[in-house]
Amino acid sequence: MGSEQAVTTVTAPGTPEPGGRTRRDRVTLAAITATAAALYTTLSLTRLANFKAGAYDLVIFDQAVRSYAQFRLPIAIVKGVHNGFGPGFSTLGDHWSPILALLAPLYWLFDGPKTLLVAQAVLLAAAAIPLWVFTRRALGPGAAHLVAVAYTLSWPVVETVAFDFHEAAFAPLLTAVLLERRQAGRRGAVVLAALALLCVKEDMGLLVAGFGTVLLAQRGWRLLGGAFVVGGAAYTWLASQVLIPLFGGRSDYYWAYGALGPDMGGVARTALTDPLAVLAQLGSPPVKLVTLALLLGVTLMAAPLSPLLIMAVPLLAERMLASSFPNWWVPGYHYNAFIVVVVFAAGVDGVQRLRSRGGDRLPRVWALGVVGVALASVPFFSLADLADLDSYRHDARERAAAAAVAVVPDGALVEAANNLAPALSGRSRVLLWDRTHRGAPWVVADVGRRIFPFTNVTEQRDRVRVLVGSGYQVRFSQDGYVVLAATGRTTTTPGLP
Repeated sequence: MGSEQAVTTVTAPGTPEPGGRTRRDRVTLAAITATAAALYTTLSLTRLANFKAGAYDLVIFDQAVRSYAQFRLPIAIVKGVHNGFGPGFSTLGDHWSPILALLAPLYWLFDGPKTLLVAQAVLLAAAAIPLWVFTRRALGPGAAHLVAVAYTLSWPVVETVAFDFHEAAFAPLLTAVLLERRQAGRRGAVVLAALALLCVKEDMGLLVAGFGTVLLAQRGWRLLGGAFVVGGAAYTWLASQVLIPLFGGRSDYYWAYGALGPDMGGVARTALTDPLAVLAQLGSPPVKLVTLALLLGVTLMAAPLSPLLIMAVPLLAERMLASSFPNWWVPGYHYNAFIVVVVFAAGVDGVQRLRSRGGDRLPRVWALGVVGVALASVPFFSLADLADLDSYRHDARERAAAAAVAVVPDGALVEAANNLAPALSGRSRVLLWDRTHRGAPWVVADVGRRIFPFTNVTEQRDRVRVLVGSGYQVRFSQDGYVVLAATGRTTTTPGLP
C-alpha cells in the first residue's frame, strides 16, 4: 500500500465504514474508558492520601487553578517564593499553559487538589475514545478495542497519573482528536485541535510543527502542513521568548543544553562543526536509549514503520538532547504523555501498511501482542501499587502526618514539607518548607526522611533547630513530623498575602 494512500484514506459522508460502530462496540469502549478513569482516580487519590504527592507539582497547579477560579491570573505563591520570582508570580511565567483555565469551573464545585487529580484521570482516559476511532477506521473494531486497552495500561499514561497533576493531562486527548480528524479529512477540526494543543504548553508548537512535516508529504494537505511547520515553530519561540518573560518568567530558565552550547546559536554551531557530539548526546546517559526503546516497545516496534512518528521527533529531540533536568529523559514522570498517542497512532498506521503482506489476521495478532506488552509492563510501573493492600491503610508515619497537618488552622499561612503541602493546600496558604525561612506563622516539617529540596535529613533537622532557636514553639512532634508555631510577631517575606 502506498504511503500517501495509507495515511490519507477518507470515508465519504454517509458511507458505512469497515467495522462500523455497533451498540456493543460503544458499550465496550465506554467500559474501557470508565474503567481506566476509575483506576487512574484510585491510584492518584490513594497516593495523595498516603502523602506521596508533593508541593512540587500538585500544589503549584492547585494554587494556579484556584486563582483562575477567582478570576485572577494563575498565581502560585509556592512556586514564586521558592524559586525567587516573588509571591505574585503567575505560572504563565513558568510554562505557557493557558488551557488550565478550563478547569476553573470545577473549583466552583469542589475546591482542592483532588479536583485536579480526578480531572486528569478523566482527560487521560478519554483519549482512548478518538484513538479507538482512529484504529477502528484503519484496522477494524477488534484491533481498536485492544489498542484502547493497551493505551490505558501503557506506562507513559500510568506514570503521568502517578506524578501529581500536570498540563500534560490535556495532550493525549487533543493529540488523538487531531490525528483522528486528520484521518477523517476534517480540516477545520484539525486546525482547532492544533490550536488547542498550542495552549497546553509552549513546546507544543514543536509537536504541531512535527505534524506539519508529516502533512507536507500528502497531496491536498501540503499548504496546511507548511502553515503548521512555520506556525508551530514560531509559536514555540513566541511563547518561550516573549510571552513567558512578559508574565514574569525567564526565557532561559529551562535551558538544558549546556553540553552542546550556551544558547541556540551555540547548539547550531556544534551541530555544524561536530555533529557526532549531537548524536552522542542522544545516548548520554544511556537511560535515554532505554526510554526510547520502551516508548517504541508499546507498539511492538511498529511505530517506526509509519511517517506519523516524525510528528514526535521534535519533542523527543528537545528532551533527549538535554544535559540538564534528568527527569526529562527517564521513563517516570509525565513527559512521555505528550507523545504517547502519536506513538500508538504510528503503530496502527505501520500495521495498516503491512496488512497487504500479512493478511487480515495481522492487525488482530499485533493488537493482542500490544495488549500483552502493556499487561507485562504493569508490575514494573506505578499501576501495580493498586494491588498493594498496604496502600489502602495508613501506617504509623502516615497517621502521624495526618495528625500533624490537622494542627494547622484553616486559612493560615504555612511553610509545609513537600509531601505534606498537598494536604494543606485546599484550606491554607501554602509555601514550601525549604532552606530559607519565610517567616510564616506555622511550619510543618518532616525530619524522618529526606525530602525535596533538602539534600539530607541532617539539614532538615538543623532547620528545625534554627526555627526553635528563633522563637518558634513545637506544637506537635511524632514519628519525624514536627509542627511549629510562631510565639510572637514574625517577619515574613515581603508581599506574602
